[in-house]
Amino acid sequence: MQQSVVAIGNFDGVHTGHQKLLETARRHARELGTEREPLPVIVVTFWPHPLRVLTPGKAPKLLTPLADRINLLRNYGADEVRVVQFNRDVASWSPERFVDTILGPLNPAVVVVGKNFTFGARAAGTPEMMREIAGDRFDVDVIHLVGVDSERTCSSFVRQALADGRVDVAARHLGRLFRVSGVVVVGDQRGRELGFPTANLPIAADLATPADGVYAGWLRRLDEPSALRLPAAISVGTNPTFDGLERRVESYVLDRTDLELYGIEISVEFVKQLRGQVRFLSVDELIEQMSKDVAATRNILGAD
Repeated sequence: MQQSVVAIGNFDGVHTGHQKLLETARRHARELGTEREPLPVIVVTFWPHPLRVLTPGKAPKLLTPLADRINLLRNYGADEVRVVQFNRDVASWSPERFVDTILGPLNPAVVVVGKNFTFGARAAGTPEMMREIAGDRFDVDVIHLVGVDSERTCSSFVRQALADGRVDVAARHLGRLFRVSGVVVVGDQRGRELGFPTANLPIAADLATPADGVYAGWLRRLDEPSALRLPAAISVGTNPTFDGLERRVESYVLDRTDLELYGIEISVEFVKQLRGQVRFLSVDELIEQMSKDVAATRNILGAD
């Protein structure tokens, strides 16, 4: 196998820190290859999240499903993505076996890792240890952590920002708007009765979502590559006014009552939180607030 540049990590969310790592890997690929043919950049990631295997009760909710993670990694510079099926056997490997089994076959000239990357049994392996194990087989480039607005960028920080409803903060650390996607399902159809028909997405239990509340954002259908993103007022939660139990993402596209999206895969991007979730005393009070939410969304998005 020809030599490669390898970037390895969990890459949940593919945030700005991960993007810097990929940018560094691409720079090495250009420098070590030729102008016409840089070395291939191979990204190694893990599925499921290691904590889901080792301590399931402490496993974090993920920022991106695996398919989205792979697409993002390719968009940010990976020529190839290798997914390691993480299980207790892999978790038991010594750091030496990990390097020989996972990295050795990729024939790396350079392996790029983040400063906090660990590997091998009990996370005993560090970037410095990887460099020792590698010897003269390959170099190890260790990337320092990045930050935004004095906050260190990491997947845990992004999850907490979402849990707090600070989707604008999460976006700055992700380098893009946070989004959820899925197939639109038939809901209670109350929105249509109230004059605000919504496209409903169920919330997967293992995925991170913004805090319950109302947001300004965008909706785009994914079955049409050229589809425009549409301004939307987005509700996340259980709809407590009607004693709802299931958490959903419900998106009303501004000024559109003609959309037929059932069974269509869509993405919903979050720009800014408008308010938290509220239980209203009457339907009229809810409609009045929804009108205010639409006006606020229109103002934030500049959607005339």
